[in-house]
Amino acid sequence: MPTLLIVHHTPSPNCQAMFEAVLSGTGADGIEGVEVVRRAALSATAADVLDADGYLLGTPANLGYMSGALKHFFDQVYYPCLDTTRGRPFGYYVHGGNDVTGAVRGIESITTGLGWRRAADGVTVTGEPDKADVERCWELGATIAAGLMD
Repeated sequence: MPTLLIVHHTPSPNCQAMFEAVLSGTGADGIEGVEVVRRAALSATAADVLDADGYLLGTPANLGYMSGALKHFFDQVYYPCLDTTRGRPFGYYVHGGNDVTGAVRGIESITTGLGWRRAADGVTVTGEPDKADVERCWELGATIAAGLMD
């Protein structure tokens, strides 16, 4: 059974709303046979990454960059997973108060280095997520999970 690993740093109600929408989307009608594993960014390991077939990454934009927690995750898994995970699909969502550009650039740079394949457009939100933002997060979860189905 394919596994989708969601690695997230969820320190705020806005990030929580986005995370819950992504998670809900992974269980959409018609998506079957995909195991969804959730890990906080500070507890996710290289073994989690190696055991997964695809990834969803979630972070706030802090001081113009991804959270330190997600950066720590990447620092821990980069070299142990570099060769084995090339070509695997991923998606991401980022929440910021007013700008997410640096966080998105960081995620895209690191995942490019890992050789991961972006399987859906990232979801970026500034300010409080509205209904359309939550729906885009749901669609992100559904898209990445559906892409892993056997």
